[in-house]
Amino acid sequence: MGSTTIRSALAFPGLQLAGVITSSAEKAGRDAAVFAGLPGLTGIAATTDVDAALGAADAVAYMASGDIRPEEAIADIERALKSGAHVVTPSLYSLYDPRSAPPEWVERLTAAAQAGQASLLVSGVDPGWGNDALAVTAASLCTRIKTITCQEIFDYSTYNQPFAVKVSCGFGGAMDETPMMLLPTIPTMVWGGNVRMIGRGLGIEIDEITEEVERLPLDETVDTVLGPFEKGTQGAFYLKVIGWSAGERRVVIEHITRIHPSCAPHWPQPDQGVGDHRVIVDGDPQLTITTRADVPGGTRADGGNTTAANRLLGAVEWLATQPAGIYDGLDVPLRSALPADVEATRWA
Repeated sequence: MGSTTIRSALAFPGLQLAGVITSSAEKAGRDAAVFAGLPGLTGIAATTDVDAALGAADAVAYMASGDIRPEEAIADIERALKSGAHVVTPSLYSLYDPRSAPPEWVERLTAAAQAGQASLLVSGVDPGWGNDALAVTAASLCTRIKTITCQEIFDYSTYNQPFAVKVSCGFGGAMDETPMMLLPTIPTMVWGGNVRMIGRGLGIEIDEITEEVERLPLDETVDTVLGPFEKGTQGAFYLKVIGWSAGERRVVIEHITRIHPSCAPHWPQPDQGVGDHRVIVDGDPQLTITTRADVPGGTRADGGNTTAANRLLGAVEWLATQPAGIYDGLDVPLRSALPADVEATRWA
């Protein structure tokens, strides 16, 4: 996400890349273009001097992982807010919905925002907008709604992220061992906030969240960008995070994820290529919106990550006009209003 966001920030209408912070001494001094795989140089070198970088910036896109280091991520974000920088980040799942987040986190970051007169948006990477604003917008096209399902369908055979693929998702692991992402309560921690937000955005209260997980082994050994994955190891999972209201199944977030397209062929498949994001409204009318994103030379996962980064970068202009505080994906418009001459720079 850091590399993706560097690439986007260099071209995003109304924004200028002011600095890149790294925690690695080995990366300090490298030009930003190196991390983003861009030709030429930007003249902006990565630095470990956090105060200097914050002093040059009006906003921070915080892209370091918070998965297994949430306290460190909160401290970093708190520091940026206190410096007066607006912050956008995908790193703290529990804050996707601030209303149901741990109160101590909300209090701490609200105090930091007030101290720096800055604002914060936390939104997801799968791709975030698909699990909040797009779902609510889609439902507004229907007269009646029974259930809303947000779906991510992905083949990870081209996704070169070993920790995410092998450790978080458990691909290639033993079927008698549950991977981190699928442990009980973890899916609700990650996506429960989105389920609650969609319900709230459409006038209902989600009073219970349940989880369903199905895992399947590989029938044969397959080759991927990360090398071979052996027969009998985990090859696919179907995850559902289900929001209930007054005993009715109302909002569902699903992940149908494979390490290779040959696995679990009977489960939902992308319309084309390696992956789709969908919003499906079971109602009147029956409505399905399918989105996919590609970037030159990248995988479809890179395209999805780019839309997630651009959703966050696009929120900066709006955040800068609001009272200090924490905002969510329903608060922030999908499209912030930019002056016409700035918007025109979006055209290639």
